[in-house]
Amino acid sequence: MDWRIGNRIGTCPLLASARILAGEKEAARAIQSSSGTFFYRVYSDDFAGTLSHGQLVNKRDWIGVVESPAVKYESFIASDIKVRVFRETAVATCLWSARSIGKGQRISSQIRAVHFYVNTPGGWHVVSGQATNLPPDVHQPL
Repeated sequence: MDWRIGNRIGTCPLLASARILAGEKEAARAIQSSSGTFFYRVYSDDFAGTLSHGQLVNKRDWIGVVESPAVKYESFIASDIKVRVFRETAVATCLWSARSIGKGQRISSQIRAVHFYVNTPGGWHVVSGQATNLPPDVHQPL
């Protein structure tokens, strides 16, 4: 997917929203397949995030969590995706629904996630993110 949205001057909010929405879905597929490739490309080098259990992470930490063999995702779906574009910034919120196996146990969980994007000369990049477990609160690696 090409994350550059034409000329940065006069960013089209509808096109930006569509690209970011597609990116949120692509991120879910990357998490399910334990692949950091998407995040290397789309997350900014100075990314700062908070995992659902409160751990602060940078880009390298986040990719390490995604690529960790400790958890195997049977499914990981991003739904209820909402994108709001404010000139050269955007906020995406979504619901992550996951089924995974970790430490020999099957786990089902839902997490609310928010991602903050900035439009750069290289395209839209995630600069920050926050994940929050929904009840019942099951400890997740993300």
